[in-house]
Amino acid sequence: MRLECVFAALCLGVGVMAGKYSREVNEAKPSGSDGQPVEFRIAKLNQVWEKAKRMQLSPVRQAELHSDLKIQEKDELQWKKMKVEGLDENGEKEAQLRRNFNVILAKYGMDGKRDTRPRESNSLKDHDIKEGDVFDDPRLDKLWNKAKNSGKFSTEELLNLKREFQHHKDKIHEYNILMDTVSRTEEIHKNVISDLEGDAKEHLLQQKHTELKDKMRGLNQGFERLRKISHEGFTDDSEFREPRVIELWEAAKRSNLSRDELDSLKEELCHFETKVEKHSHYQEQLELSHQKLQHVESLGDKEHIRRTQEKYDNLAEKTRDMGYKMKKHMQDLANKISRQGLQHNEL
Repeated sequence: MRLECVFAALCLGVGVMAGKYSREVNEAKPSGSDGQPVEFRIAKLNQVWEKAKRMQLSPVRQAELHSDLKIQEKDELQWKKMKVEGLDENGEKEAQLRRNFNVILAKYGMDGKRDTRPRESNSLKDHDIKEGDVFDDPRLDKLWNKAKNSGKFSTEELLNLKREFQHHKDKIHEYNILMDTVSRTEEIHKNVISDLEGDAKEHLLQQKHTELKDKMRGLNQGFERLRKISHEGFTDDSEFREPRVIELWEAAKRSNLSRDELDSLKEELCHFETKVEKHSHYQEQLELSHQKLQHVESLGDKEHIRRTQEKYDNLAEKTRDMGYKMKKHMQDLANKISRQGLQHNEL
């Protein structure tokens, strides 16, 4: 009996060690040629990340870049599997991935072109409405000034509206980046599909410009929403507060989903909005933590610096991880809405 107990304990110990070893292997970060751990499994993404760490990006912007690179990594690894299985014969997915990567480079000023946008500060802009705030677009500025001076909005509503205006400004910037990227990489894409014939080649060329048209349509619809709210104020049945969630909900209502499908999606979007708000809170805490770290570093107490740096690093990692999960969830929701809408339209 005692021998059986010892044997069982040994098996359990080996099992635990094996499980622990497997987890450590699976969760360990890949290593570069110098043996040091790297962030990503794709070399070019690591090169971008290393360059970003040398740039003067704000902590939040660096965390956003990390999330975008994680999404790009996930998509590229999926594509490599597709390619092995022969599922991207016309190179359409490969061309889209290259375009997405170029958009990331341009978005964070890493494409070799001068970024003309003003430098970001560590101030928490959403909590402070100033007279001089502008959105670099005459139409947006005019609408914003009208809404701000109309007396129709409470302080909280004005903050929510400002987030929508800022989101729309960011969407315009992303559209301009995409348009520029498509134009500058046209020859590369033509080379990718140079061996294709007739309809396949034409389809790939149209696909890029269809994406631009879809984004422009989204911009026009977003501006119309801002115009309506600025004139009429928020309605009592406004379902959501976060601009990205509002955008998904508006797209869902245009996609010919059934009432039951819309109700189900609305509930999922409520959970997603909570995730977005939590991520925004972590971004704010990350900025504050960075400010505290800078203050502590100026004092010169090494032990205090070490503890503060450790807290900042942990918070930065949580913010990056949360940002990736939030963006992946948003990507999944957008794909779900697009697929379901297409299925309905085809019927």
